Amino acid sequence: MENKAEKVKPYNPEENKKKQVENMFDNLSGKYDFLNHLLSMGIDKSWRKNLIKILSQSNPENILDVATGTGDLAIQIAKSIKNCSITGL
Repeated sequence: MENKAEKVKPYNPEENKKKQVENMFDNLSGKYDFLNHLLSMGIDKSWRKNLIKILSQSNPENILDVATGTGDLAIQIAKSIKNCSITGL
């Protein structure tokens, strides 16, 4: 059976699909946080603030942010919770 999805190469027919997706995310990454704030109408900022408030109550020493993406949550946690080590993956 043939994989039809691999045939779809909307940007550059010379590159494989994996490379095209990688390039797409590289091009988007600088605008991602802005677009996230805009398209969510600021709700993303609200849930981050609420999460940090909940985390602060337990006085964590270490936090692991899995799938940190652009790191905006990890950065905000580092600024908000003192004496806490945060690792973003």
